[in-house]
Amino acid sequence: MSNYQVLLYYKYTTIDDPELFAKEHLAFCNEIGLKGRILVAKEGINGTVSGTTEATALYVEHMHADLRFHDMVFKIDETDKHAFKKMHVRPRTEIVSLHLDTDVNPLEVTGNYMEPEEFREALKDPDTVILDARNDYEFDLGHFRGAVRPDIKAFRDLPEWVEENREQLDGKKIVTYCTGGIRCEKFSGWLKTAGFDDVSQLHGGIATYGKNENTKGDLWDGMMYVFDERISVPINQVEHRIVGRDHFDGTPCERYINCANPYCNKQILASVENDEKYMHSCSHACRVHPENLYVKQNHLSKEDLEARLAAIGETLTETIR
Repeated sequence: MSNYQVLLYYKYTTIDDPELFAKEHLAFCNEIGLKGRILVAKEGINGTVSGTTEATALYVEHMHADLRFHDMVFKIDETDKHAFKKMHVRPRTEIVSLHLDTDVNPLEVTGNYMEPEEFREALKDPDTVILDARNDYEFDLGHFRGAVRPDIKAFRDLPEWVEENREQLDGKKIVTYCTGGIRCEKFSGWLKTAGFDDVSQLHGGIATYGKNENTKGDLWDGMMYVFDERISVPINQVEHRIVGRDHFDGTPCERYINCANPYCNKQILASVENDEKYMHSCSHACRVHPENLYVKQNHLSKEDLEARLAAIGETLTETIR
């Protein structure tokens, strides 16, 4: 039986002094043995933490005792160890950032909440646009069937993508979703301020949908990307379809790695075999980069590197055609 838990949560509320709150909150988290990443801003709190079941229970109790967070919802995953190496609590200007000239306050404007059962029906409606509010690499690992994939590397790029693709969305019923719901709170509000009238969001995000006893994650394909050491978690309890594709050969894959070139650090899907074959690097340029971590950690000499490159049809200076 798992004796650790991961808590995913957020709350839009007023925190007058984020810096002081962050300092005191970090001390408390360290005291009870939590690890994780928490962002604090005047607009609220956004966190993911891991700890023993006793520690997470203490944390939930502590937060619910604060009137600002008395009704905060915690999404809970069972696990067998910490999902983070350290504990960070950082003050920020926003808990999720769209870098807008005029910020959106979800307490004032946000899309209609759509519960999991209603969202599942929306997935089946050909007249509804299901818009993924996450980054492209998150989508590529797993997504709802028929969802639109914005070509973005960061959440802040989403408004620009919408404006560039407005013809796909104008006059349509839009339903957006994200991991735990926090990004959609702000993004759906922005959609309404940007002139889209019929805007809804999956209440509680993918994480809630996957645990709902009625939907059981139905119509989700792949795995859900998470921002901790687990990298991904299952969602669909009915069937599992792999949608991820290996960066190197296009075969089904659900294993993410970071490129060994620290100046690239791109996330790519790769099997263990291809990971080793291509030296943990996304491209030829990254394989021959002087700071490549795979080369350094494996103490590859110039001759070793040349031999490894030759095995995949490359040289130190150029790819063999």
